[in-house]
Amino acid sequence: MSTDETADDGDGASADGETEGVRDRLEQEAERAAEEFDEGIVDLLSWVLDTETRARIYVFLRRSPGSTSEEIADGTGLYPSTVREALAELNEEGKLERRKRESGSAGNNPYEYTAMAPSELVGSVVEEIQDELNTVFNLDSHLGIDRSDGAEPVDITVEDDREERP
Repeated sequence: MSTDETADDGDGASADGETEGVRDRLEQEAERAAEEFDEGIVDLLSWVLDTETRARIYVFLRRSPGSTSEEIADGTGLYPSTVREALAELNEEGKLERRKRESGSAGNNPYEYTAMAPSELVGSVVEEIQDELNTVFNLDSHLGIDRSDGAEPVDITVEDDREERP
């Protein structure tokens, strides 16, 4: 057998071809798993951030901090006007940071956006949930019903037990 020929495993398939096939299948499965993981995260974030659009933008900005609205639209496949509207809302709510992109050239420097850390996002959401639960909790007093059980309002505490990273 020459060095250019590939070993045959007996059923007509070459060892190199079989290895490539396995590698391709593994890569496809890894991509599928990553997409399903991303979709699961987007679903969860859609609840936390109110819409799927805002969730997709948040995930994109966690992967690509410092992106412009145009880069976000390109990266997410969302319409630029939809992205700009969602970015304005998220910025107003403090869920992302906006700053002018530095450029040495003359002209309009676009804003670039960076999403808040997930731990900060959870903290902000917990405050909102706590306020809503306390409204329900205090319903009796709003209705003028005497509650003498002495129960305290809802207090949710979130602690980040991860060690600080260098």
